[in-house]
Amino acid sequence: MAQPKFETLDYALEDGVATVTLNRPEKLNAFNVAMMRELLALFDHTDADDAVKVVIFTGAGRGFCAGADLSGGKETFDYEAQRGAGLATRRIENGIHRDGGGLLTLRIYESLKPVIAAVNGAAVGVGVTMQLPMDIRMASTEARFGFVFNKRGLNPEAASSWFLPRLVGMQTALEWCYTGRILSAQEALEGGLVRSVHAPADLLPAARALAREIIDNTAPVSIALTRQMMWRMAGASHPMAAHQADSRAIQARGLSTDAREGISSFLEKRPATFQDRVSTDLPDVWPYWEPPSFR
Repeated sequence: MAQPKFETLDYALEDGVATVTLNRPEKLNAFNVAMMRELLALFDHTDADDAVKVVIFTGAGRGFCAGADLSGGKETFDYEAQRGAGLATRRIENGIHRDGGGLLTLRIYESLKPVIAAVNGAAVGVGVTMQLPMDIRMASTEARFGFVFNKRGLNPEAASSWFLPRLVGMQTALEWCYTGRILSAQEALEGGLVRSVHAPADLLPAARALAREIIDNTAPVSIALTRQMMWRMAGASHPMAAHQADSRAIQARGLSTDAREGISSFLEKRPATFQDRVSTDLPDVWPYWEPPSFR
């Protein structure tokens, strides 16, 4: 597939690893409507491109993402004013505008490819909540995190009230949001938000090494299934839902060329070469599952 071109992002694909760089360094990569739209399109592209095995996110310059672009001043979160300027996100019934950060995190939640955040600098507001549905977060020692919404007279967004307690626990999630304080990379590590902390020069190499371990040893279709099973089951009311999904998946994957190759390569003590494609061979194991609609 042709590689996409963006204005607020840099995109590079090499040996199965798609590196996405938030690229508004003069604004510390602040999130605006253009970036939101391009990120939504980006995930449509990475899902459809079988050459993409893992997606890594990082930021250009000193920051990862300094949150929402506040250059609109006091009207930054006034959706009616934004609608008049043609900048508002999707509007639904009863005058409600859907939160742009939430549109993004719900799309990341649906990703068929693993997503790694390589957090190189400040990640505040939507700059940190956009990371929550990413699978693994790795941080530079220069990274800082802040759930600052209450300090701005707002509330946590981007569906973070669903994601954050599942990652760090309710007590920690509430403390971080109540205080709005800026967290060091070490505190984010101790709280369970990030997997590891690295010297700045070592961050992207470490993220790429992890991506390489995934790519070199696993089947892309199995990865897509695993990702969706783990995330969807985080909200299931009973383990029977997981049993239904994995039973259907095992039955479908057990007949696949990937399963035959995986077993043969193990018995023959050689690396596996998986041929099934996410775009064409992903089984539907969710006949009973429908995402809730916005009401």
